[in-house]
Amino acid sequence: MNKIGFNVLAWSAVVSDELLPIIDRLKGIGYDGMECLIGSPDKVAYQRIGEHVRSLGMEATCVFVVGKDENPISEDAAVRLKGLDRIKWAIDRAHDMQAKVVCGPFHSAHAIFAHHAPQEQEYGWGAEVLHAAGEYAAQADITLALEALNRFECYLCNTMEQLSRLLKAADHPNVRAMFDTHHANIEEKKVAGAIQTITPLLAHVHISENDRGTPGDGHVNFDEAFSALANINYTGWLTIEAFSRNDPDFANSIGVWREYSRPWDIAEDGFKFIKQMCQKHGLDEQVSVNHAL
Repeated sequence: MNKIGFNVLAWSAVVSDELLPIIDRLKGIGYDGMECLIGSPDKVAYQRIGEHVRSLGMEATCVFVVGKDENPISEDAAVRLKGLDRIKWAIDRAHDMQAKVVCGPFHSAHAIFAHHAPQEQEYGWGAEVLHAAGEYAAQADITLALEALNRFECYLCNTMEQLSRLLKAADHPNVRAMFDTHHANIEEKKVAGAIQTITPLLAHVHISENDRGTPGDGHVNFDEAFSALANINYTGWLTIEAFSRNDPDFANSIGVWREYSRPWDIAEDGFKFIKQMCQKHGLDEQVSVNHAL
């Protein structure tokens, strides 16, 4: 059964009690889950948020990134080990929340580039780290859903073809893939073909507009995306990831320099849009009716 989620990065990158009223309102709109960034150091905050989410009958998923000093594809083995340790830390925080999915581009350091195209050795290093991370995630029954990013944020995996190559090399059932409509809109020739390529490994989907505003307000070909997901009988999360300048530090770190849509407009209109697209393309019977309960 598909479930609809919303990433609270539209308000804050910090996991704290300030998210509680936001989660409450998301529940009121009809969302089945919330997604948050794993990065805040307060371990107890993850437990509190997880408990609150469950008390509402919702679920949590998480997104995560790594930086230069913990790069899983660094030529320095010590840095790669730091990357694995950091991923394990993120898995622990997700476990604190009782989340079952940790998604994101943590196959390599975000926005750190080499002076060459991705190399075979780098895929090998990344696969080795991800396999070990998968072993750790399996103990907590957590799926790692790796993400391909556009060329301005990553050089290792821009497409589903590249991501599939990496994950097949990682060769672990808990190491799978995420598809993000924003990045695919930039990098893929055809959305349907990209989804078909990643189908055997697909575990999570981000619904995100070309400008990171309200899904359906831009030019992403959502008809093609939802049709392709229906054709492969996709039953995972459909989670909106949109950004704003509500959290200036986070916004500055990812190049968000203007408001695309107001966060609550994104949440309310985006939920309606996903429901409409699911009904139009035959996913409506799979989507949770949590909002009607």
